[in-house]
Amino acid sequence: MDKFLKRLSLTGFAIAVSTAGYAADLPTPVIEHIPEVPAAAGGWYLRGDIAYKVYGDPSGSFNDGLIGDLRFERESIDNAWMIGVGVGYKFTDYLRTDVTLDYETPAAVKGYAVCGACTGGFSEEGTDIDVWTVMLNGYIDIGTWHRITPYVGAGIGAAYVRTDNTYSINPGSTGRSEYDGENSEWNFAWALMAGASYAVTDNWAIDAGYRYKDLGEAKTVVLNDVGTGGSRIKWEDLTAHEFRLGARYTFDTAPSAGPVYYNPQTPISSNF
Repeated sequence: MDKFLKRLSLTGFAIAVSTAGYAADLPTPVIEHIPEVPAAAGGWYLRGDIAYKVYGDPSGSFNDGLIGDLRFERESIDNAWMIGVGVGYKFTDYLRTDVTLDYETPAAVKGYAVCGACTGGFSEEGTDIDVWTVMLNGYIDIGTWHRITPYVGAGIGAAYVRTDNTYSINPGSTGRSEYDGENSEWNFAWALMAGASYAVTDNWAIDAGYRYKDLGEAKTVVLNDVGTGGSRIKWEDLTAHEFRLGARYTFDTAPSAGPVYYNPQTPISSNF
């Protein structure tokens, strides 16, 4: 019995020594590193916006063919609503651009012209103005804190300005004159903007911002009964403050990959 136990012990010791020697000859296992994939910075996006538009007071005048430009006084224009759509591309985490198309509801504009032949001395001149704008905009996203990203930007483009329902009211015997038809023209337009977006998800964001927009000028139909005929009323310095609220949907976004953890029980790739 003692001899059997001694032989068994010697056999076990020999196996242990042999296994340790074989393990020492094996190369060090190489663990494959899977790099972290950052979130996709680029991507196309669609946007939709609504806005309340507060116009600044324009400058009104008409040329009667005799005394040159007659400037109006006490000009004013109603506020309006705006609805817009656009498509854009985000180049980096800080730079993006888009092309937008906006429509602004008609706003009534009026001013008062000196009228020597009128009782009261002033005639009221007015029309309705509505605008389509096409803008190419660029933005700098300053940074993101708690899903909120403030930004600043600028844009250039064209404004299609249309006038309709032109009228003139003389306090004398002629009363109210209305002019049929409409007039429209394209103007250079530009804008400055600032705001912030909130990322609801990786794809959806809510955008709230302010935009200052310059739309150029507007002209009415010809007023054949004014001065020597062929005169138009011109409204210059059409500028507005827009308070906008919108949403953006960004395509091709991918969340960041987290750190990779290995299960000790799973096989480890090794190079021999």
